[in-house]
Amino acid sequence: MARVPRRRKPPVVPATPLASLLEKHLEDLRVRNYSEYTVKNRRVHIGFFLDWCNERGLTEPVEVTRTVLESYQRHVFHYRKKNGEPLSFTGQHDRLVPLRVWFKWMARQHHILHNPASELELPRLGMRLPKAVLTASEAEQVIEQTNIHDPLGLRDRAILETLYSTGMRRLELVNLKLWDLDLERGTVAIRQGKGKKDRMIPLGDRAAAWVRKYLEEARPQLATEPDDRIVFLSNAGEPFSLDYLTEVVRGYVEAANVGKHGACHLFRHTMATLMLEGGADTRFIQAMLGHADLKTTQIYTHVAIRQLQEIHRATHPARLPEVVETDRQELLKAIEAEDDEPTE
Repeated sequence: MARVPRRRKPPVVPATPLASLLEKHLEDLRVRNYSEYTVKNRRVHIGFFLDWCNERGLTEPVEVTRTVLESYQRHVFHYRKKNGEPLSFTGQHDRLVPLRVWFKWMARQHHILHNPASELELPRLGMRLPKAVLTASEAEQVIEQTNIHDPLGLRDRAILETLYSTGMRRLELVNLKLWDLDLERGTVAIRQGKGKKDRMIPLGDRAAAWVRKYLEEARPQLATEPDDRIVFLSNAGEPFSLDYLTEVVRGYVEAANVGKHGACHLFRHTMATLMLEGGADTRFIQAMLGHADLKTTQIYTHVAIRQLQEIHRATHPARLPEVVETDRQELLKAIEAEDDEPTE
């Protein structure tokens, strides 16, 4: 069983006028019904900037100019993680966007006369394909790594089946309550998903069967009083932390030895890609994933290329002639022999 990782604490920021305005900004986010997950991320990303400012003696908001912000942007670009790798442009983007929002808020609240971040140019983000997507057989291989004769293994089987069937986000899975499941109808209610939006999505018959088995046989052994009705519980009877869930799922992916890496989002990518390859409309995948913009979902059309491959084979002039399967091996041998011949 995977070890429960320690939860990473946000950076400790000394009490300065800038830090005080950060707390007011975060409180304003809560008043406007932003999720605690968003508030936490804002605290962490802006906290990196405050640490950088404190090292340079910058404590007042009026001391932060456009030049200062551009200097911080260069610092983020040259920053190296513990493994020596730079931040991705997405990571740099994530650190800078909260600053733009924060300084815009300060200007609106008249804490500063001018917004120095208004003309800060963010890194350009390209459309990146998912790093890895499992095939149907690889997904089954990962799922089969669970020990269903053990309560925790049965729980993990239900988790993997749920991720594979629905493609839900890890935060959505750890927040599932018992009343969100309708196993008879095969549906799951996602409450307060990304953007605090609710949605109803289907849960496949096989996944529903494994979840029911977990609820009947394993969850009673894990639950402790008072029971807050969270569906998936840790070995201590508590809700999963996001990092712990990632570590559990990643462990099964690595144990399957499929040559691909990832965790919860790997199953999200896999579900979307395989359903598109199976003929599902992009709009249905959008509803499953909870994407607000169809453009976000359309990235999977670049991964689900099976239909495009079929059209390519049927229409491209440089294609193999139609042969029966018994002749195909002979044809491939002839091509290999041709490749082995020395070139002039």
